[in-house]
Amino acid sequence: MNKYEIIIYWSTEDSAVIAEIPELPGCIAHGETEEDALKNIKDAMNLWIETAKEFGEQIPAPKGRRLILA
Repeated sequence: MNKYEIIIYWSTEDSAVIAEIPELPGCIAHGETEEDALKNIKDAMNLWIETAKEFGEQIPAPKGRRLILA
C-alpha cells in the first residue's frame, strides 16, 4: 500500500472536489463527492506509478508526514 499524502478540497472554478498527491507531480483527480475524488485519486496514483515504472522513471518514496500546513 502506498502512503502518500492526499490533499482534498472543493474547487468552485471546476464545481468539483479535487484530490491531489503533491509528491507525485501532476497526480490530480476529481469527483462529485469527497469519496469519489478519493477513489479517483487512488486510481490515478496507481496509473502514475505504473507509467513511471514503464518509462524507467524514479518513483518518490512516501514521506509519511504532512507536507504543507494550511
